[in-house]
Amino acid sequence: MTDRHGTSIGFWFDFASTYSYPAAVKAGSLARKEGVSLSWHPFLLGAIFNDQGLNDSPFNINAQKGRYMWRDMERICANQRILFQRPSLFPRNGLVASRIVCSFHNAAWIGEFIHHVFLANFYYNQDISDKRTLTNILSSMGLDDTDIMARASSDDAKQALRDQTNEAKRRGIFGAPTLMVGDEMFWGHDRVEQAFYFALGKYP
Repeated sequence: MTDRHGTSIGFWFDFASTYSYPAAVKAGSLARKEGVSLSWHPFLLGAIFNDQGLNDSPFNINAQKGRYMWRDMERICANQRILFQRPSLFPRNGLVASRIVCSFHNAAWIGEFIHHVFLANFYYNQDISDKRTLTNILSSMGLDDTDIMARASSDDAKQALRDQTNEAKRRGIFGAPTLMVGDEMFWGHDRVEQAFYFALGKYP
């Protein structure tokens, strides 16, 4: 079953985004359960923030908001029964990981890769900007990490991520995670179910 618009639900995210982690897990689970096609769209949230006049995550700029977010993440992940520990550095740079997703977005293994990168960042406290972290993830999945990392370093991969970030801006995406059902936008972890309800014609 596909969504009511005949296209997949687009999941727009940044690997540095805390709420994108549990939202990605939830969206993946719902897609499998409901038979809805889910497409992954990494983009550079920092570029969006820069356009908003911000030079850091709002959770770092506003200490009270940051304290709330970390406690909220603990509650959300506990409720979803997924692993979580606050990383020692936030936000981490997911540039190369995002280029991998852009280069291999149709690969059968891409959802699993995304999950492992989120776990590396938000549970194992690993530096996801370090290519060694990514090659370890890829090799642990039985993939050709040399070829994949080479593709991710290509000019095509770099341009694909720039294009996707510009497309996020064009669509009016202002934060992560954002789910798009056609032109209908659902922002935030707490809107994942609503996006699927809408896609399945169960929500106005």
